[in-house]
Amino acid sequence: MKSIYAGLSLLPAVLAVSSAPSGCITVAKSGGDYSTIQAAVDSLSTSSSDDQCIFVSAGTYEEQVIVAERTAQLTIYGSTTDDSSYSSNTVTISNGFSQADGYNNEESATLRIRADGFRLYNVNVENTYGEGSQAVALSSYADSGFYGSAFIGFQDTVLSNQGNQIYVDCKIEGATDFIFGQEAFSWFERVDIRVLARSIGYLTADGPEASGDSYYVFNDCDIAAADGESVTAGAYYLGRPWREYAQVVFQLTTMSSVINSAGWAVWNSADTRTDNVLFGEYDNTGAGASGTRASFATALSSAVSIADVLGSSYASASYFDSDYYSGSSSN
Repeated sequence: MKSIYAGLSLLPAVLAVSSAPSGCITVAKSGGDYSTIQAAVDSLSTSSSDDQCIFVSAGTYEEQVIVAERTAQLTIYGSTTDDSSYSSNTVTISNGFSQADGYNNEESATLRIRADGFRLYNVNVENTYGEGSQAVALSSYADSGFYGSAFIGFQDTVLSNQGNQIYVDCKIEGATDFIFGQEAFSWFERVDIRVLARSIGYLTADGPEASGDSYYVFNDCDIAAADGESVTAGAYYLGRPWREYAQVVFQLTTMSSVINSAGWAVWNSADTRTDNVLFGEYDNTGAGASGTRASFATALSSAVSIADVLGSSYASASYFDSDYYSGSSSN
């Protein structure tokens, strides 16, 4: 059993999380300390070192949430009937900003993170702009952890851009370059990656400008069409290189037929950017895991370890929830 209360040893381990943990301020459509998530964030000191937490009651909150740099670790919990995944989430943050509105990638994000040690549990984050422009749901420029949450968009859904990041038992949905960034070391564990109907799409676009500046690893994930979407077989590629030193690995992952037999794509025909990439795979399964892979792809002889991505001391990092990661509770 996973519990978002890991570390709060005085509280019992439960699956239904419908009220605030002790010490959290509350957000609710009515009756909470605040009626918007941003107001709750803004009420907290950025210089205090005491841990901070916000509990959000069920509802759709139509706002953009910006979490600035701070000394304290901030955790946001969403109300849910089952905290072990995103499937029973009742809280959604929704916004529709895009580059077409004059914003850059980060500025368009529904949830923007700059606070090291940040954690998010059981919250859906969506950008509703749709097709036609870059429109980010989540932007993170910090060491951060995302647990049992869903990120929904079309182009550029998740900007995993700086710091060490982990995503566990989440969903990420989109169509074009929808997991992307330049300087992040990000581990995706048991993440459901869902794609939308279109003629061609790309899951990842990693963009480091120098060797070793970024690394995305997808471990024990599942790739398939989003609910209700009829996706042509082979329409999607695992990734293409936003910059020439892209490093992306899929391992122990189930891939449906939506994945093209080539696996990986060039940036474009006039500018391939593939000379220095690491586009790796290890022991994947499913119809999309077979076929003749692109010449610049790498078949790995062993799995990448989480320590290779997040560092040898990852388990003690403030953003890392070891109980949630392992699927157990210490309570």
